[in-house]
Amino acid sequence: MSVTVEKINKTFFEEAIDYASYRTLIKDLLEVHKTTGPNQSEAMVAYTKMNDQRMNRWDKTLKMDEELVALLQLSQPMNWLVITEAWCGDAAQSIPVINRIAEQNDGINVRFIFRDDHLDIMDEYLTNGARSIPILIAMDEEFNELGTWGPRPDPAQQLVMDAKQNPEKYEGGYAEAVHKWYAKDKAKTIQEEFKALIKGWNQ
Repeated sequence: MSVTVEKINKTFFEEAIDYASYRTLIKDLLEVHKTTGPNQSEAMVAYTKMNDQRMNRWDKTLKMDEELVALLQLSQPMNWLVITEAWCGDAAQSIPVINRIAEQNDGINVRFIFRDDHLDIMDEYLTNGARSIPILIAMDEEFNELGTWGPRPDPAQQLVMDAKQNPEKYEGGYAEAVHKWYAKDKAKTIQEEFKALIKGWNQ
Protein backbone atom coordinates (compact mmCIF):
# COMPACT_ATOMS: atom_id res chain seq x y z
CA MET A 1 0.00 0.00 0.00
CA SER A 2 1.36 3.43 -0.90
CA VAL A 3 1.91 6.24 1.59
CA THR A 4 -0.87 8.13 -0.12
CA VAL A 5 -3.53 5.48 0.36
CA GLU A 6 -2.52 5.07 4.00
CA LYS A 7 -3.41 8.74 4.43
CA ILE A 8 -6.74 8.32 2.64
CA ASN A 9 -8.61 6.67 5.49
CA LYS A 10 -12.27 6.84 6.45
CA THR A 11 -11.91 10.09 8.38
CA PHE A 12 -10.02 11.82 5.57
CA PHE A 13 -12.51 10.61 2.98
CA GLU A 14 -15.58 11.69 4.93
CA GLU A 15 -14.11 15.16 5.42
CA ALA A 16 -13.79 15.61 1.66
CA ILE A 17 -16.77 17.18 -0.15
CA ASP A 18 -19.48 15.49 -2.18
CA TYR A 19 -20.61 16.52 -5.66
CA ALA A 20 -23.46 18.78 -4.54
CA SER A 21 -21.13 20.61 -2.16
CA TYR A 22 -18.49 20.86 -4.89
CA ARG A 23 -20.95 22.51 -7.27
CA THR A 24 -22.29 24.83 -4.57
CA LEU A 25 -18.79 25.88 -3.51
CA ILE A 26 -17.87 26.81 -7.08
CA LYS A 27 -21.02 28.86 -7.53
CA ASP A 28 -20.45 30.63 -4.19
CA LEU A 29 -16.87 31.47 -5.15
CA LEU A 30 -17.99 32.85 -8.51
CA GLU A 31 -20.47 35.13 -6.71
CA VAL A 32 -17.47 36.91 -5.17
CA HIS A 33 -15.37 36.61 -8.34
CA LYS A 34 -13.09 33.88 -7.01
CA THR A 35 -12.05 30.32 -7.80
CA THR A 36 -10.27 27.50 -5.98
CA GLY A 37 -6.52 27.43 -5.47
CA PRO A 38 -3.93 30.18 -4.95
CA ASN A 39 -4.15 31.68 -8.45
CA GLN A 40 -7.04 34.15 -8.37
CA SER A 41 -6.33 35.81 -11.72
CA GLU A 42 -9.07 37.07 -14.02
CA ALA A 43 -8.27 34.24 -16.41
CA MET A 44 -8.69 31.53 -13.77
CA VAL A 45 -12.00 32.99 -12.61
CA ALA A 46 -13.16 33.14 -16.24
CA TYR A 47 -12.22 29.48 -16.74
CA THR A 48 -14.18 28.60 -13.61
CA LYS A 49 -17.28 30.41 -14.85
CA MET A 50 -17.06 28.54 -18.15
CA ASN A 51 -16.58 25.25 -16.30
CA ASP A 52 -19.64 25.86 -14.15
CA GLN A 53 -21.65 26.22 -17.36
CA ARG A 54 -20.09 23.04 -18.77
CA MET A 55 -21.04 21.08 -15.66
CA ASN A 56 -24.57 22.49 -15.78
CA ARG A 57 -24.85 21.24 -19.34
CA TRP A 58 -23.54 17.76 -18.52
CA ASP A 59 -25.86 17.45 -15.54
CA LYS A 60 -28.82 18.15 -17.82
CA THR A 61 -27.88 16.28 -20.99
CA LEU A 62 -25.69 13.29 -20.07
CA LYS A 63 -26.98 9.97 -21.40
CA MET A 64 -25.81 6.87 -19.57
CA ASP A 65 -24.55 3.79 -21.40
CA GLU A 66 -26.97 0.95 -20.61
CA GLU A 67 -24.24 -1.69 -20.47
CA LEU A 68 -22.29 0.41 -17.98
CA VAL A 69 -25.41 0.93 -15.86
CA ALA A 70 -25.95 -2.85 -15.77
CA LEU A 71 -22.32 -3.45 -14.74
CA LEU A 72 -22.65 -0.93 -11.96
CA GLN A 73 -25.63 -2.75 -10.46
CA LEU A 74 -23.31 -5.68 -9.78
CA SER A 75 -20.42 -3.61 -8.52
CA GLN A 76 -18.93 -4.00 -5.06
CA PRO A 77 -19.03 -1.02 -2.67
CA MET A 78 -16.23 1.42 -3.42
CA ASN A 79 -14.88 4.79 -2.37
CA TRP A 80 -13.79 7.13 -5.13
CA LEU A 81 -11.63 10.15 -4.30
CA VAL A 82 -11.22 12.73 -7.07
CA ILE A 83 -8.43 15.30 -7.13
CA THR A 84 -9.65 18.43 -8.91
CA GLU A 85 -9.79 22.24 -9.12
CA ALA A 86 -12.67 24.46 -10.20
CA TRP A 87 -10.66 26.15 -12.97
CA CYS A 88 -9.69 22.86 -14.67
CA GLY A 89 -11.45 22.37 -17.99
CA ASP A 90 -10.87 18.62 -18.09
CA ALA A 91 -12.37 18.29 -14.62
CA ALA A 92 -15.50 20.13 -15.74
CA GLN A 93 -15.88 17.74 -18.67
CA SER A 94 -15.37 14.56 -16.63
CA ILE A 95 -16.53 15.10 -13.05
CA PRO A 96 -20.28 15.28 -13.84
CA VAL A 97 -19.89 12.00 -15.74
CA ILE A 98 -17.97 10.35 -12.90
CA ASN A 99 -20.60 11.48 -10.43
CA ARG A 100 -23.46 10.16 -12.57
CA ILE A 101 -21.65 6.84 -12.98
CA ALA A 102 -21.29 6.53 -9.20
CA GLU A 103 -24.96 7.41 -8.69
CA GLN A 104 -25.95 4.17 -10.41
CA ASN A 105 -24.87 2.22 -7.30
CA ASP A 106 -25.59 3.43 -3.76
CA GLY A 107 -22.48 1.60 -2.60
CA ILE A 108 -20.14 3.80 -4.63
CA ASN A 109 -19.25 6.93 -2.68
CA VAL A 110 -17.50 9.86 -4.36
CA ARG A 111 -15.66 12.69 -2.66
CA PHE A 112 -13.59 15.56 -4.01
CA ILE A 113 -10.41 17.27 -2.80
CA PHE A 114 -8.55 20.21 -4.29
CA ARG A 115 -5.16 19.57 -5.82
CA ASP A 116 -3.35 22.60 -4.43
CA ASP A 117 -4.55 21.85 -0.90
CA HIS A 118 -3.23 18.28 -1.11
CA LEU A 119 -0.03 18.31 -3.13
CA ASP A 120 1.34 15.40 -1.09
CA ILE A 121 -1.43 13.22 -2.49
CA MET A 122 -1.31 14.77 -5.95
CA ASP A 123 2.40 14.07 -6.26
CA GLU A 124 1.73 10.34 -5.87
CA TYR A 125 -0.44 10.42 -9.01
CA LEU A 126 1.49 12.45 -11.56
CA THR A 127 0.91 12.09 -15.30
CA ASN A 128 4.19 12.16 -17.21
CA GLY A 129 5.63 14.08 -14.30
CA ALA A 130 2.87 16.70 -14.28
CA ARG A 131 0.18 17.48 -11.72
CA SER A 132 -2.58 16.88 -14.25
CA ILE A 133 -6.18 16.69 -13.03
CA PRO A 134 -8.73 15.31 -12.51
CA ILE A 135 -7.41 12.07 -11.03
CA LEU A 136 -9.82 9.50 -9.61
CA ILE A 137 -8.46 7.09 -6.99
CA ALA A 138 -10.72 4.06 -6.61
CA MET A 139 -10.62 2.19 -3.30
CA ASP A 140 -12.54 -0.65 -1.72
CA GLU A 141 -14.54 -0.37 1.51
CA GLU A 142 -11.36 -0.61 3.57
CA PHE A 143 -9.65 2.11 1.49
CA ASN A 144 -7.29 -0.27 -0.26
CA GLU A 145 -6.48 1.13 -3.69
CA LEU A 146 -8.10 -0.63 -6.64
CA GLY A 147 -6.87 1.63 -9.42
CA THR A 148 -7.01 5.10 -10.90
CA TRP A 149 -8.46 7.04 -13.82
CA GLY A 150 -7.43 10.37 -15.29
CA PRO A 151 -6.66 13.02 -16.14
CA ARG A 152 -8.77 12.65 -19.29
CA PRO A 153 -10.08 9.92 -21.64
CA ASP A 154 -7.27 8.30 -23.60
CA PRO A 155 -8.07 9.84 -27.03
CA ALA A 156 -8.17 13.30 -25.44
CA GLN A 157 -4.88 12.59 -23.67
CA GLN A 158 -3.29 11.57 -26.97
CA LEU A 159 -4.62 14.75 -28.57
CA VAL A 160 -3.08 16.88 -25.83
CA MET A 161 0.26 15.11 -26.11
CA ASP A 162 0.26 15.57 -29.89
CA ALA A 163 -0.67 19.24 -29.56
CA LYS A 164 2.20 19.89 -27.16
CA GLN A 165 4.64 18.18 -29.50
CA ASN A 166 3.21 19.73 -32.68
CA PRO A 167 1.64 23.08 -31.69
CA GLU A 168 1.67 24.30 -35.28
CA LYS A 169 -1.15 21.83 -36.06
CA TYR A 170 -3.49 23.47 -33.54
CA GLU A 171 -4.23 27.06 -34.49
CA GLY A 172 -6.51 27.69 -31.51
CA GLY A 173 -4.31 25.80 -29.07
CA TYR A 174 -4.78 22.36 -27.58
CA ALA A 175 -7.42 23.51 -25.08
CA GLU A 176 -9.81 24.47 -27.88
CA ALA A 177 -9.10 21.23 -29.72
CA VAL A 178 -9.67 19.03 -26.68
CA HIS A 179 -12.94 20.73 -25.72
CA LYS A 180 -14.19 20.23 -29.28
CA TRP A 181 -13.31 16.56 -28.83
CA TYR A 182 -15.35 16.40 -25.61
CA ALA A 183 -18.34 18.02 -27.32
CA LYS A 184 -18.23 15.59 -30.22
CA ASP A 185 -17.62 12.52 -28.03
CA LYS A 186 -20.65 13.18 -25.77
CA ALA A 187 -19.08 11.29 -22.84
CA LYS A 188 -19.11 7.99 -24.73
CA THR A 189 -15.40 7.27 -24.37
CA ILE A 190 -15.17 7.86 -20.63
CA GLN A 191 -18.10 5.50 -20.14
CA GLU A 192 -16.39 2.86 -22.30
CA GLU A 193 -13.25 3.26 -20.21
CA PHE A 194 -15.21 2.86 -17.00
CA LYS A 195 -16.75 -0.39 -18.26
CA ALA A 196 -13.27 -1.91 -18.35
CA LEU A 197 -12.32 -0.32 -15.03
CA ILE A 198 -15.43 -1.53 -13.21
CA LYS A 199 -14.85 -5.06 -14.46
CA GLY A 200 -11.25 -4.97 -13.25
CA TRP A 201 -12.05 -3.38 -9.89
CA ASN A 202 -14.66 -6.06 -9.17
CA GLN A 203 -12.39 -9.04 -9.70
